[in-house]
Amino acid sequence: MEKITSLCKRRGFIYPGSEIYGGLANTYDYGPLGVELLRNIKNLWWETFVNKQTNIYGLDTNILMSPKVWEASGHVASFADVQVDCRECQYRTRADHLIEDYLQSKGDVGKVEGFSTKEIEKIINDEKIPCPKCGEFSWTKPRMFNNLFETHIGIISGEKDLIYLRGEIAQGMFVNFKNVLDSLSPKLPFGLAQSGAAFRNEITLGKLTFRSLQFNLSEFEYFFDPVVQNWEEVYERWKGEMWNWSTKLLGIDEKNLKWRVHTDKERSHYSKRTEDVDFNFPWGFKEMYGLAYRTDFDLKNHMDKSGVDLRYTDPESGRKFIPHVVEPSFGMDRSLLAVLFNGYFEDVGKKRTVLKIRPGLAPYKVAVFPLLANKEDLVKKAREIFQNLSKSLQVAWDDRGNIGKRYFSQDEIGTPWCVTIDFKTLDDDAVTVRDRDTAQQERISVSNLEKYFLKKLS
Repeated sequence: MEKITSLCKRRGFIYPGSEIYGGLANTYDYGPLGVELLRNIKNLWWETFVNKQTNIYGLDTNILMSPKVWEASGHVASFADVQVDCRECQYRTRADHLIEDYLQSKGDVGKVEGFSTKEIEKIINDEKIPCPKCGEFSWTKPRMFNNLFETHIGIISGEKDLIYLRGEIAQGMFVNFKNVLDSLSPKLPFGLAQSGAAFRNEITLGKLTFRSLQFNLSEFEYFFDPVVQNWEEVYERWKGEMWNWSTKLLGIDEKNLKWRVHTDKERSHYSKRTEDVDFNFPWGFKEMYGLAYRTDFDLKNHMDKSGVDLRYTDPESGRKFIPHVVEPSFGMDRSLLAVLFNGYFEDVGKKRTVLKIRPGLAPYKVAVFPLLANKEDLVKKAREIFQNLSKSLQVAWDDRGNIGKRYFSQDEIGTPWCVTIDFKTLDDDAVTVRDRDTAQQERISVSNLEKYFLKKLS
C-alpha cells in the first residue's frame, strides 16, 4: 500500500487534495499520468458499453437537481450510515467499517452494513473494539448521518433553497426517461448511460481514492419489459459482461476478483437483488462494481411524486407499463486503483519496478529517447520520430540521464514500449524498440514504427 501511494504521488498519478494548505481529508487530485489513465479507462468503458451497443444511449445530466428528485428516490430518508466517535482522541468513523476492519484483522470477513444502531452498538461492546487511532475503548453511542452533501441556491440570506449534490448518477437518467422516449422513440429493451462525478459525505479516512468525497462513476440503466424478458436472464447477461470488462478489457487477474451477493440488510432500499465485483485490495476484497435489479422502483416513485406519466407504450399491443431496470455500476476511481494494484510488479532480478498494465490503458503508449541528449543529430532525428508518432499515439519524450535509468523510469509508469534513436539510426533509418514486460529489444524500421505499435495495440 505504501509503495503504491508513494509511486502515485512521486510519478504524478494521484496527489492529496489541497496539500499546500495541509490537505482536506478524503479528497484527491489526479496528476498528469493519473488523468490520462483515468481518461483511458473511462473512454474504453464508453466505447464498450455505449458506442458498441446498438440500444444504449448516452446522457450527461446535471450534478444539481431539484431536491424533490432525492426525496422521491428515497435518498433523503434512507441514504444514511452509522457513525461513532472516540471520546479520547475524537477519531470519527463509520461504525460498520470499524467493525468490519476489526473482524477482518481477526480473520473474519463478516459484513455489517445495513445493521441497526442497536445491533452495531452491541457488536462494538461485545467485541470491545478499540479505537484504531489511539487504542482506547471509549466510543460514543452510534448515530445516523446522511451521506448527501447539502448546499444552497440563492443570493439573499434567508431566501436560499436547500439542494443536494448528487449522491449517485442514476437519478439523472431516470428523470430523463420520458425525454429520451419522446426524442428517439426507442424500443425496449434499451439503456441510458452516463459517466460523471458523484458526492458522498464520507468520514472514513485513508486508502487513497477508494472512498472519497467526490468520485467518478460510469453506469447505465437497462430498461426492459418484465412480461417479455425474465429479469434473471437480463441480470446474468450483464453480470457476464461486467466480468469480461474486468478481466479481458482491464486485464485484471481473475484471482484478484470475486462476486459477492448483498445480504438483505445490506442491500439498498431500491434493489431486489444486488451483487458486487470485489477486488483484492491490500486491505482485503472490497467493492469495485455493483450490479442491481432495481425493478420499477425509481420510475414508479418519480411518476407518483411528479405526476408525470413515465410509462412505456408497447408499439405493437398498445400496452402501457413501467419498465423494470437492471443497473450495472462501475467505480472509475476504484477501477484505476485496481489496475495499479493488479499491475504493480517488483522485478528483483533486474532491480526495477514495473507497472504491468494493458498497453491500451497506459498513460503513454511509447517513449522516445535520443541515445545522447547532447548530440544534435540524434536529438533532431528523435524529435522527428516523436512528432510523427504523436499524431496517432500518446507519446512521452525523455532525454534525462543515462538510457538505463530512462528505461526503468518508463517501466515504473507502465509505458509498454521505448524507442531509442542511436548512431546506427542515422545510417539505416531503424530504431531499437524495447518491450516493457520482457525488456527484450528489436530493431524496427522508422517507416514501419506507427504500423508496428498500432498492430500491437489492436
